[in-house]
Amino acid sequence: MPKYQLDINGERKEVTIDPSTPLLWVLREDLKMTGTKYGCGVSACGACTVHVAGVATRSCMLPVSLVGERAVVTIEAMGDDPVGRVVQDAWVEKDVVQCGYCQSGQIMSAVALLKHTPKPTETNIEESMGGNICRCATYVRIREAIKVAAQKLK
Repeated sequence: MPKYQLDINGERKEVTIDPSTPLLWVLREDLKMTGTKYGCGVSACGACTVHVAGVATRSCMLPVSLVGERAVVTIEAMGDDPVGRVVQDAWVEKDVVQCGYCQSGQIMSAVALLKHTPKPTETNIEESMGGNICRCATYVRIREAIKVAAQKLK
């Protein structure tokens, strides 16, 4: 099996794995980074969202062989990221979390949005977050938290 050198949260990680293995399973099973969640396995729910080269990406459908040299950032690194920290604080301020299962993916999508669109409109928020499903239906609080974070990042 081939070896892959991955840039995960700013650190080099080497894995020997089948090229078709989704990044999600490399993170969770091989690297023991369980913050990124498995939801649907077909890129429809957003629970597995990570940043790949700064873009919110569903890790359940991305084969490790296609990651290449691109930097991967997971929820584990968000507390050290200035935008990530503000978003996490807004999540707490707005009491977003209920069961919490989808929240790492929600936060990763929100951070990507705010990094690319620092002053998002309702439409920007809806479009960026629309692919993230929350069984507890905390959508109103998620959107409020994004607005709070955007205000604090000004």
